[in-house]
Amino acid sequence: MKIKKNNKTIETSIYIKVADRFSTRLRGFMFRKQKLHNEGLLITPCNSIHMFFMYITIDVVFIDNENKVVKVKESLKPWKFVLPVKHAKAAVELPVGTIKEYNLKVGDKLVF
Repeated sequence: MKIKKNNKTIETSIYIKVADRFSTRLRGFMFRKQKLHNEGLLITPCNSIHMFFMYITIDVVFIDNENKVVKVKESLKPWKFVLPVKHAKAAVELPVGTIKEYNLKVGDKLVF
């Protein structure tokens, strides 16, 4: 995954898997007990998520049709949820700390 910020492109070591079928979107990272490390999940279409049956804390970035960030949620804990996000067309589940590490903000663009 790459991040475009202010005409600069930042390379990350995060590999993104795609969940674009009902079954893969529903499952996501449910029941996983190991922390994410250099991996994430692009859930599309998606404008809200739940953390039911999750055992790990994650960061979540919601993006629009152009992959621009419309909302960030740091350190989302198990058994929480995020209400629908206006203009979000997909959610990217990332290792906890990713938002802070790359200073991800609304308006940044993700490149997969």
